[in-house]
Amino acid sequence: MEKRVIKFTDTTLRDSHQSLLATRMKIEDMLPILEKIDAIGYHSIECWGGATFDTTMRFLNEDPWERLWTIKKHCKTPTQMLLRGQNCVGYKHYADDVLEAFIKYACEGGMDIFRIFDALNDVRNMEKAMEYTKKYGGHVQGVLCYTISEFHTTKYYVDMAKKLAERGADSICVKDMAGILTPGAAYEIVKEVKAAVGLPVQLHTHYTSGMGGMMYLKAIEAGCDVIDTAISSLALSTSQPACETMVATLESLGYETNLDLLKLKEIADYFKDVRKKYRQFDLTDGTPDTNVLVYQVPGGMISNFLSQLAQQNALHKLPDVLAEVPRVREDFGYPPLVTPSSQIVGAQAALNVLLGERYKMATNEVKQYMRGFYGQPPAPVNEEVRKKIVGNDEVIHCRPADLIPPGMEEAKKGVASVMQKEQDVVTYAIFPNVALPFLEERLAQQTKVDFKLAKEGANDEGKVVTYPA
Repeated sequence: MEKRVIKFTDTTLRDSHQSLLATRMKIEDMLPILEKIDAIGYHSIECWGGATFDTTMRFLNEDPWERLWTIKKHCKTPTQMLLRGQNCVGYKHYADDVLEAFIKYACEGGMDIFRIFDALNDVRNMEKAMEYTKKYGGHVQGVLCYTISEFHTTKYYVDMAKKLAERGADSICVKDMAGILTPGAAYEIVKEVKAAVGLPVQLHTHYTSGMGGMMYLKAIEAGCDVIDTAISSLALSTSQPACETMVATLESLGYETNLDLLKLKEIADYFKDVRKKYRQFDLTDGTPDTNVLVYQVPGGMISNFLSQLAQQNALHKLPDVLAEVPRVREDFGYPPLVTPSSQIVGAQAALNVLLGERYKMATNEVKQYMRGFYGQPPAPVNEEVRKKIVGNDEVIHCRPADLIPPGMEEAKKGVASVMQKEQDVVTYAIFPNVALPFLEERLAQQTKVDFKLAKEGANDEGKVVTYPA
């Protein structure tokens, strides 16, 4: 009997270092090992999207588009990215024309698989991203963001998977952001989703609770086709399960992975040394955090709480904030805790505790959430809480992006003085406050180089250039 092949997506170049090293890994530390990663035989290499688009400019002085092109130049393995639906790679909803331009340029730049999710599991907020990805030739992976509540039954996830399949999804991902998906629940959801839609199913988790490997095994028994793992030296804790461990485990059980442990060891050794360069951001202690099983709070949220409370000299209130998170989630209609809903819920929970009164003050994002501008929550919100936060303000019920005017023309005007390529317009449209200083600095540096070449008689294309005095 032929062995069943289980495929692997490698997260080392994106979610792994986003989870462990605050998304600070530079392209210079990826380049020397890219071709060896490419030769492993992964199903895909997740290397873009999520927080990388923002942080490459904000902290690393790198152009995110250049990063994509560089990685693609060295990789024949399909590339994969995380796309936040109508939020694109940002933290709010963007106009349809901005989203379309982003996806168009991403596909042209070599992105293959688009993992598309919405923080509220509101399929309306995923429709356009799915449509544009299909239009420009990408693979649409529709995401079920996993969370736990009385409303989030297996039927809930199956029904959502059907909606995504109807809208053209090529595969389905069950995305367990906090590491709270139990082996039993994973088995049931994967089995029922596979039976309902007949599409490949991929599983994503974080090792925060310590259940990730066991959960993957049960999901694979139920028919899961692909799992997300990271190389061992950048795995576990708030990252993904270790690739090598899953390879050895699955092959001992009669599955085939087609991955070579000796080749993986070489990559693990490389990243073990790379990780040392980012010690200042490497704040995990490597042990499971079982608080997540009680509060459903992902590791990134806890880090934010620690920073926020430390600034207020209130670290002793962390247990109160963690206990407040589930109550806020219930009031807000049980949103999954994933960007940006995790920040919205987390900030409000912290405010409630620090001010000593629930909803005495609310952030602008919370107010917009309660007005419906992030979409439809999975369950009804607490109307008393909504009234306390936004009073009698109108609540919208349409797809939020229907109310956003086109943004590309305005972005072209805003970036005109520093634009060097078409993609700069999209970058500015999504992150104007980050993109503008980045693009200004890039232009200044390029001008210095061109001026130096001009003084020597030619630019880098061999053409004599002149500049005004």
